[in-house]
Amino acid sequence: MSTDLAGKIVIVTGAARGQGAAEARRFREDGAVVVAGDVLPGDGVVALDVTSAESWQAVVTATVAEHGRIDVLVNNAGIHRAAPVHEMDEGEFRTVLDVNLVGPFLGIQAVVPHMPRGGSIINVASLNGLAAQPGTSAYTSSKFALRGLTRAAALDLGRLGIRVNAVLPGVVRTPMVAYVVDEREDELAAGLPLGRIGEPTDIAAAVAFLASDQSSWMTGSDVTVDGGLMASTPRL
Repeated sequence: MSTDLAGKIVIVTGAARGQGAAEARRFREDGAVVVAGDVLPGDGVVALDVTSAESWQAVVTATVAEHGRIDVLVNNAGIHRAAPVHEMDEGEFRTVLDVNLVGPFLGIQAVVPHMPRGGSIINVASLNGLAAQPGTSAYTSSKFALRGLTRAAALDLGRLGIRVNAVLPGVVRTPMVAYVVDEREDELAAGLPLGRIGEPTDIAAAVAFLASDQSSWMTGSDVTVDGGLMASTPRL
């Protein structure tokens, strides 16, 4: 499905690899101008530490100086630290929340003054924002909270003509979960109605849709992209 993104100015975080790289690539294919940010190096990637307001301001200032505005923000950057809640290091817990929750908050604050009516913000959450798994206290907490931030921001920014939505990926073949997918792909795929693991391009397609005017009456929404997993799982 093609989208009406030609000429849009887009910032994608966590864009050096995995889902973020696929999202940046999809936007470029659809004719958008993409600023790909990450703390990791990569071709065409600008340095962006999403936990730093100063880093956000530097990237936004440079983008606006060159392009005059920001039409789309994709808060994709995220990390995971696994440990039972009673063994989770406090510093690690705070680090996960800083990247996965404070990062999107700072990004929204930085771009909104430069985003025209019709702008779109997409927060990449997770099915862990709907249901927990053992050993995911930090990650799950951050993704539940990100869904809350999405809703609150949608209410605050709707009057400015800016939409805010969340994408909730299921099990996707990315570097973050490669160790699980590589060992258990057949088992995981068998548990999904569509019978396969997700690819980064699946998430990129949903993000592109939410960035486009084709979703112009959607805000504060969760879009699950999970091969049908949550269709048979109780939702919170």
